Parts: sequence; structure tokens; C-alpha cells
Amino acid sequence: MISTNRTARRPKSPFIAGLGSLAVLTLLPATPAAAAPSADVTPQAAGFSSPRAVTASERRTAAYLDSLQGRPGRLKAFFAALPKGGDLHNHLSGAVTTEYLIRLAGEKGLCIDATMTAVAPPCGPGTRPAADARTDSRFRQRIVRAWSMQDFPADESGHDHFFDTFGKFGLATSDRGKLLANVANTVVEQNQFYLETMVTPASDSSKKLADAVGYDADLAALHRKLLAGGQLDRVVNEAVREADDANAQFRATAHCGTKRPDPGCRLPVRWISQVSRGSSPARVFTQMAVGMRLAERDPRFVAVNLVQPEDGESALSNYSLQMRMLKYLRGQYPGAHLTLHAGELAPGLVKPEDLTFHIREAVLVAGAERIGHGVDLVHEDDWRQLARTMARRQVAVEVPFSSNKQILGIAGADHPFNAYRRYGVPVVLSTDDPGVSRINVSHEYQYAARTYSLSYTELKDLARASLEYAFRDGRSLWAAGSAPSGYRTVPACADSRPGSAHPGARCARYLADNPKAATQWRQETAFAAFERDHAGRR
Repeated sequence: MISTNRTARRPKSPFIAGLGSLAVLTLLPATPAAAAPSADVTPQAAGFSSPRAVTASERRTAAYLDSLQGRPGRLKAFFAALPKGGDLHNHLSGAVTTEYLIRLAGEKGLCIDATMTAVAPPCGPGTRPAADARTDSRFRQRIVRAWSMQDFPADESGHDHFFDTFGKFGLATSDRGKLLANVANTVVEQNQFYLETMVTPASDSSKKLADAVGYDADLAALHRKLLAGGQLDRVVNEAVREADDANAQFRATAHCGTKRPDPGCRLPVRWISQVSRGSSPARVFTQMAVGMRLAERDPRFVAVNLVQPEDGESALSNYSLQMRMLKYLRGQYPGAHLTLHAGELAPGLVKPEDLTFHIREAVLVAGAERIGHGVDLVHEDDWRQLARTMARRQVAVEVPFSSNKQILGIAGADHPFNAYRRYGVPVVLSTDDPGVSRINVSHEYQYAARTYSLSYTELKDLARASLEYAFRDGRSLWAAGSAPSGYRTVPACADSRPGSAHPGARCARYLADNPKAATQWRQETAFAAFERDHAGRR
């Protein structure tokens, strides 16, 4: 069985308890944007005003967007049609629609117990078949509320309800290819062009290897023990076979290669290996090693990430050790990328001292290329210097607004979105677990525009950034260093208008050789069509 659970259950947090229910199917309430850039931030680093030239079609599209205030239906349609790059922070099991998970549970013959948890058949006393949800709408809605953030109980914390959902629907998530078919279709329908999604490869075998080898504080010695006799490679081989099986199941489910393929068949997808940060040090290190070795061997896998609540007891006590583990393993596997959940914390959830170093160590010790959430930025020691370092190194922050609101109660001016942008830190919008959160990426873009008064060109450049900082193979369409300062094309495409149907011969060769640039070109083509459709409207 493929393990895709994000977390294990943990006691309720006194900080989060009592936040009440969230209206997750509507826009999060808008609050005033954060203050203007500080005096110590240079104009070049400020992210509020794009320094690039604005085209006539962009100005007309911006005018149309401005005209939509007070017209919610058209505003929603605008954001649904807006090209939105790629989703770089996405947990596969949490991204699947809840309705599809219920359907899978029924097809597997699973049962639902009194806590609304899917359990193995046969269905004994106190349980009933998940398949009953097809005809019993009240039963179906009870499952939806237990497996997602829809109408979650007022006496339960958003944090705990969110993370508890994964244990409730876990048995329905074993068919990775079917899950991907559902998610990929949604991504394409949301006008996105690329997906990086998180799974746990060869989970059981990784645990068995770790337990057999045991822990050694000498990380080099521990790594040698894992490699001895080809043990680690056997786990990696199993992960490759899992990916092969998932790919075959995906293609069959999505009807790829037939006359009527699903939209998701054309989506480039890459896997990120999850590591359960709440596990024992031996298991954490082994999962890290499996993920990094896998990323160097199989191009479908690109990176490693740590998952489970960052405020968990083991995650907190072993945080610095885990950053050192990653630093060591990155030296052994330089071809593997690293993106890390870091700073998914808020005051009151943990002790004040635990808010002061997580993002810093993820960047400066582990060497993360992207950070997920990063919500506690302003509580970090010397956070302004940390932000400058992230801007200089181009360490992007993956921002899922709804998730941050639901789990941490952080939104609007309390969110560091504007602080990152003031210091020139790249920001990409993401969904995290859209199935659990009951949202989509269009919702996140519309929320960002409303809450932070973003212009059309700022929204466009957020979408561009999500492809610029993707772990997509090949070189970028944009010249080195130009993303924050103008999105100038590489010399090979300097004579071709981005997104044109017929790039010059030299540019066409460049796109053929660089899948990343080709994906970016697809988005520019979509933007050109989007602006033609919207620039003249009123």
C-alpha cells in the first residue's frame, strides 16, 4: 500500500481550539494590506510595483479587471480563465476531491465507522458500507464534513480537524494513479500547466530498512549502513516500480492514448518525496535518503520535502537534527532538489523560542531551494536579514492562503505575504490540500487580488513565478536574474514574441531542448489569448 498520509493525530492545541467554523467555499474575509515598504528596502527589492514595461493589452485587461468590482459572477469567471502557472505545493491525497475519495471508498468495499473513518471490510456492528453514500445524501454529507474542512465543528480546532482528515480517508488513497487522474484534470481545468505533487515512496519498506539498520548519530556511518549490500537501492527500486504502476493506472483511468483522453493526460507532472518528520530519527533519515537517491535516478521524482505538523513534539525536538541530516544528504545527492515546510507555525501554537529559527535553518543549514508556508517569518531572529538572504538566493515561498487560515488562523495583514514581497523574496501561490480545504487555485488568486489589492500584472507575474521556480527540467524562458526585474526572454528567443504561435527557428530549437521553457511558452500563449478575450470587455 502506498502511504500518502500527511500526519498522525495529535492532541488539540489550546491556541487553535475554539476558532470556530470557516466558510471555506467563499473568499476568506479581506483585511487591509500590510504597510508600505520599509525604508531599508531598496526599490529594486520591493515587489509591489513591477519594474517591467506594461503592454497595451495588459493595461486594457487591467482596466477590465478594475471594472468587475461589484460583479461577483464575472469576477469569478475572470479568475477561472486566468492562466495560473503551476502548483508547486500539493499533497496528492489531500488534493483529491472529497467526493472522489468517497467514490473510491465505495468501490473498494470499505466501511465507515462511528467516527466517520474508512475501515477495512467486512462491515460489522457500528459501521456501514461507504457505498451507501451514493444513495444516502445525509450520510454522504457527514463523510464530507469529516474528510474535509466543510462546516467543521465549532468546538474543534481548525488545525486538528485539518490534520485528522488524513487518517479518516487514508484507506481510500492507495490507488495513486487514480488519485493523480482526478487531480491532474482539476489542475488543467484551472488553467495551469504543470504540477509537482507529494507522495511517500516505498513507505513500508523504508520503515523496515530504518528499523533494521537502527540509528547512528554519525550520519556518514548511518548512510553507509543503509547502502550496504544494496539495501537502499532495493527500496529505491521498489519506489520506481510503484511509480511505473501508478503511471499505468493513471493512463488507464484518464484514457490517455485513446480518442477521448482526459485533460490531465497533457499535464507535465513531477513527484516530490514526502518524509514523515514526526517519525524516529532513523526512519526520517532513511526516507530522506530514499527520496534523494530516487530523485537522482528517476526523472519523475525531483525533490524531497518534510511533512506532518511542524508543531508536533518529535518534529520540534528533532528539527535542527533533521536540517543537519538534509545538509549531509544534499552533499551526497547534489542532483536532488529540496523544498521544505518551514515556519508553518503561529504564536501560541508553540513556545516563542520555536518561532525564531525554523525558516532560517531550512534555508541556511539544509539549503532549501523553496519554503512551504513560511508563515512565522516576522518572528524569526533578524527576520529582515533572513528575507534579504532569501531574496538574494532566490529562495521562493509557496503560499497557500486557505490552508494558512484554516490551520493557523493567519490571514490578511497578519500574513507575511507582503513582507516577503517587500524584500524581493519570490512568492508563488499554491493550494496545499485543495480537496481537504474545499478550494481551488482560482480561489487563491482571487483572494490574493482582493486582500492585497494586486494589479493584473502582479497576478500575471505570480503565475509566471510559479513556473520560474518549478523544479522542471531544462532552462528557463527568462534570462538569468530577469524574473524579479522584467521577465526578459533568453537571447535565443529575443527575436520572438513570447507566446507567439510561430517562434523563430532558434527559439523553437531552444524550446524543444528545454521543457521548462516550453511550459513557460505555453503559458505565455495562454496569456496572449486571455488578454485578447478580456482586453476590450466592459
